[in-house]
Amino acid sequence: MLVGACTKPSQDEYPGMDKVQYKQTDEFIANPERGFYTGYSCESSDEAPLSKYALQLARSEKRTLMMAEFWLKEFFTSDISEEYLQIVRKTLQAFRDGGCKCILRFGYSNIIHDLNNPDADRPFDASEEQVLRHIAQLKPILEEYADVIYVLQAGFIGCWGEWHYTDNFIQSPQNTEDYLPRKRVTEALLDALPSSRQIELRTPAFKMKMYGWGIADTLTKAEAHQPTVKARLAGHNDCFLANSSDQGTYNSPVDKEYWRAETKYTIMGGETCAMSNFCKCDNAVNEMKLQHFSYVHIGYEPSVIRLWRNNGCYDDMRRNLGYRFVLTEAFFDKSASAGQDYHMIIKIQNNGYAPVMNPRDAELVLTDESCKVLATYPLESDPRFWMSGETQVLDRNIKLPDNASGKLNLYLNLPDHCTSLRNNPLYSIAMANEDVWDEATGYNLLYSFKI
Repeated sequence: MLVGACTKPSQDEYPGMDKVQYKQTDEFIANPERGFYTGYSCESSDEAPLSKYALQLARSEKRTLMMAEFWLKEFFTSDISEEYLQIVRKTLQAFRDGGCKCILRFGYSNIIHDLNNPDADRPFDASEEQVLRHIAQLKPILEEYADVIYVLQAGFIGCWGEWHYTDNFIQSPQNTEDYLPRKRVTEALLDALPSSRQIELRTPAFKMKMYGWGIADTLTKAEAHQPTVKARLAGHNDCFLANSSDQGTYNSPVDKEYWRAETKYTIMGGETCAMSNFCKCDNAVNEMKLQHFSYVHIGYEPSVIRLWRNNGCYDDMRRNLGYRFVLTEAFFDKSASAGQDYHMIIKIQNNGYAPVMNPRDAELVLTDESCKVLATYPLESDPRFWMSGETQVLDRNIKLPDNASGKLNLYLNLPDHCTSLRNNPLYSIAMANEDVWDEATGYNLLYSFKI
């Protein structure tokens, strides 16, 4: 019998099987690729790379994401130096060693002292030719460390890498030709990053205008998570809830509708930038659900974060940004024999605002009483389609090993898809249940039985 769950004979739904009901927990869980994040910024070749200890501290506070921003202020008209490239490499290695993943952005300028007089702080970016050269320099690093890159923000263009205040790209593009320089940068980034990873654009209009897509062209389930431009272009909102248009993030209600549809299958996150009536808890949580938010900056904007803390919705966000998988109940054959089929039905509910977004494996693991793995059984179900608010029913027959005997434990394992991280439990997903998570292995205990 499974500790921490109630086991009893199944009544009507699956007669002849034992029913297990799991206990949900309200605990904050340090699951990968989701949640509130903090930031690291590098502006000079003389600065130290991020340390793994900073990331281990974040993990101790149940955070697994950090934004890493690299400002290429020294390289407006030259190649990125090897010294600076080493800072990027060492920082990404720290993510791997520290058990976290990064939201990654590159840019040239990160300050405007007075928005009424932005010209005083030029230049904002490099030429298109120089940007493309820098992306080519970064490509080997992006390929090597794609495992710890949660998402790459398009960056490079404009102050803060947010594609607005710009010297070398048309500030207010009007037609297809105006968008071509931005499109070329986007496609260079898509080429530089392995196809398993997405790239976030600052507004929905950029995706729509660069490719001629509209509300009728939003991603379908069949198109989702394919190695295509359409499936790999996501969004980030750095003025979430600031006013009715999120400070120009949306040109019209259609833009918001487009993002609400696209973000079922693409990564969405960002930060607030100003207090407004739209920031109130009910509206904030509702918009996070509608736009399938996976992450939010914990440090900006401070007054909004305080509002959420003081009015009781911060904890809900902390639990439910991204995915939150809960085992609800399961059914198992009453008897088991070595070498024979064993039938189970497992129900998993996603209480989070979004599904998993990057590739993730799903499997059953059978161990003996000493925790030796006897067999693994891949599941056909893809966690990227375990949608918010839905319950997955995993109906599976497994063949028990011929030499199986004694007490056996059956686990659910949701490891990282990348081979470099697959066996690291820090990158596996814990169910939001009591007494199922084994932090040493990254497995979730489903059931214990005897042969």
